[in-house]
Amino acid sequence: MAGLAESGSNPDVELLYDINGLAKDAPHWVDRVMEFTGEYGLLLAIVLLVLGCWWSVRRRGGEEAAPTVAALLWAPLAAGVAVLVNVPIRGFVERPRPFKDHQGLEVLVSGKNDFSFVSDHATLVMALAVALFVANRRFGVAGIVLALLGGFCRVYMGVHYPTDVVGGFALGTAVALLLSPVAMALLTPLVRAVERSPRAGWLVSARGRAAYTGRDALIPGARQETAGAAEERDLAA
Repeated sequence: MAGLAESGSNPDVELLYDINGLAKDAPHWVDRVMEFTGEYGLLLAIVLLVLGCWWSVRRRGGEEAAPTVAALLWAPLAAGVAVLVNVPIRGFVERPRPFKDHQGLEVLVSGKNDFSFVSDHATLVMALAVALFVANRRFGVAGIVLALLGGFCRVYMGVHYPTDVVGGFALGTAVALLLSPVAMALLTPLVRAVERSPRAGWLVSARGRAAYTGRDALIPGARQETAGAAEERDLAA
């Protein structure tokens, strides 16, 4: 497995040189922007999207607040699980970084001495983005676009083959989607309990416990109790 894509005649390596070649022709400041974007910027942007979605959901409140917030909680958990799953994959494949086997690459980030397949960055950002898509389609589409851009940056920077990135996208997507039903089954009751809490309810809904107080009025038993109390007040009068 260690010799995967070592030949410069295959499409994976050719595409690597084509994309990384853009770094050689670009101004120095563009490379620095791409370096920051690919290493930190896009990951931070997707995290901000998750937080923005949470803020929007809690302000709106309603019946869908708890399951949506539960799905948002799954996003960072999915990313963490996906990266952990990648640990044995990288150890099994043992694919060197492209700049170790191919000459003439413009490497924008130094110190990358671990294995290349699967890309941790690609795995991480796509798991976040897909889990965000499960929670909210609009925010999720934006997250997936950013994740795709992040994968392009990793190849541009000369630290990954295109197939490293594709493999990371596949792994992140698989973990986020396949484990989502289990995660939602566990997280949704927890989030509903938080929503009912008088102190922490604001984390799920801006109305907090008031949302559940309003729902109690819709329960037949609650209505009967309210009617009985009103009748007692009338008799007392």
